[in-house]
Amino acid sequence: MLDVLLTAISLSSGMALAAAGITMIYMSTETFNFAHASMVAWAFYVIFTLHLFFGGTPYLYFPLAALFSGFLGVIIYFTVNRWLLKAGATMVTLMMSTLGIDLILYGLLNSFADNLTLTFKKDARYFLLPSLDLKLGTIGATDIKLIHILGLIIVIGVILSIHTFLFKTRFGVAMRTTVENPTLATVLGINPEMVYLVSWFIGGALAGLGGAILAMVVPGEPRIGMVFIVPLFSASIVGGLYSIFGSLLGGFLIGISQQVGIYILAQMLGSWIVAYKLVIPLAIMVITLLFYPQGLGGIPWGDILKKLKGGE
Repeated sequence: MLDVLLTAISLSSGMALAAAGITMIYMSTETFNFAHASMVAWAFYVIFTLHLFFGGTPYLYFPLAALFSGFLGVIIYFTVNRWLLKAGATMVTLMMSTLGIDLILYGLLNSFADNLTLTFKKDARYFLLPSLDLKLGTIGATDIKLIHILGLIIVIGVILSIHTFLFKTRFGVAMRTTVENPTLATVLGINPEMVYLVSWFIGGALAGLGGAILAMVVPGEPRIGMVFIVPLFSASIVGGLYSIFGSLLGGFLIGISQQVGIYILAQMLGSWIVAYKLVIPLAIMVITLLFYPQGLGGIPWGDILKKLKGGE
């Protein structure tokens, strides 16, 4: 059970970061970015390719995976999203445009994987980066790997960095002002287009960093983004579409519930239940929206803590 829990925590760390990227882009441009699936998948292949070329631990290439997906976000904004926003496109149009982009990126990723296979004579359509992870020790029969610790450290570092950026820097305050009231931001001399561009870069970078963590937990393949897109969107919605920190909470709730939940159900009902794994994040999303439509980020956690302290 310990190995299942450790895997769940590592998966949740990657999912939380990628879900935060979905929320960042939606907050700024009201665009549900379905291309997030391929941005996560490309992070797998950036790390895998760099390891084939230069060797060494895959952890060396985490920053490059984040930068690559961040620049994918910039390209998507400049080539498609920017023009649709200027034309006053509806949310549905914005969403469907990203679905088209996702299909293009997925096609390019398949071609890239085939070229890697031809060049290096190694199967690039299914690879195992977790086998390259560093073993820190054992507890009983369970190996403790670096990703089990580093994933959490990265998430905590990202939380602190985003909080500092949004609340302690002038540009971060400008971003929050633009998200809350674009008209007021323009009057104050803030350039909304720059805010949108930075939001797409940060959202893409979070997808890449989340994908880098996931690459050290699950096998890589071209369709890996599609495997995670439902849990990622569920995590973003459960967390609250206007709260970065809520999406991080949603990522951990969805990730741990899905991994541990399906393990317990498989023990009780049999391995056939694993095929219905995606029901868990969808069920959590429905239940959350029924009882608290604003998501986890909308819950007044400060007031709840004060009441709990007062009750003591």
